[in-house]
Amino acid sequence: MKKMSRAALVGAAAVSSVVLVSAPAFAHVSVQPEGAAAKGSYAVVDFKVPNERDDAATTKLEVSLPTDHPLASVMPEPVPGWEAKVTKSKLDKPIEMHGEKITEAVSKVTWTATGSGDAKGIRPGYFQKFPVSIGQLPTDADQLVFKAIQTYDNKEVVRWIEPQQEGQEEPENPAPTLELTAATDDEHGSSGASSDDHADDKKETTAASSDASSDSSGSDTTARVLGIVGIAVGAAGVAFGVLAGRRRTNS
Repeated sequence: MKKMSRAALVGAAAVSSVVLVSAPAFAHVSVQPEGAAAKGSYAVVDFKVPNERDDAATTKLEVSLPTDHPLASVMPEPVPGWEAKVTKSKLDKPIEMHGEKITEAVSKVTWTATGSGDAKGIRPGYFQKFPVSIGQLPTDADQLVFKAIQTYDNKEVVRWIEPQQEGQEEPENPAPTLELTAATDDEHGSSGASSDDHADDKKETTAASSDASSDSSGSDTTARVLGIVGIAVGAAGVAFGVLAGRRRTNS
């Protein structure tokens, strides 16, 4: 009986562990870069939207962009089954980009499901990524905080708008936050070698080829001269031999 009791206890503990592990995590709308999100550069970021309901589908997502660090360039990537709408707003203070003054910026992007039936929106147990190209990222901030509103087909609305306060626990409905990395030397990428370096290499290669051609030309000329001299010497030797033979005959 004791053995059976122990076995039962072990089994119960195992079941409890499974329940704890399989319990749904507190997933929420988040944002992550595809690669790096360096300060002062452009980046492609993914807004990841999980469905937290067992009996409803997510059919709409609204993402508000930060107003304290406006982004002049915002371009959503087409997502099958979803329609994206970009909303622009006039800036309180114009910003400068590539030598041009920008007076308005994208303030919100809204995705709405266009499918029908079970194919409409994000079904229970699934998630969807919404890629967006954004830039230029600010150079005077370590992160960007977005506000997201998730709408289900049963009219339920979840607002992911609470910023994370330093030193405090994560809020119940945290806002998607993009962490920025240190700025790079060139936000558009660099080959690591300048055009002057390539020009110098080309000059050196051309000079080496010219020297080699000169050496080759000089060698050919020398060979020709030696050949002619050799022929002349040979001819003189033959002539000398003929004359010597005639002298012997006359004698």
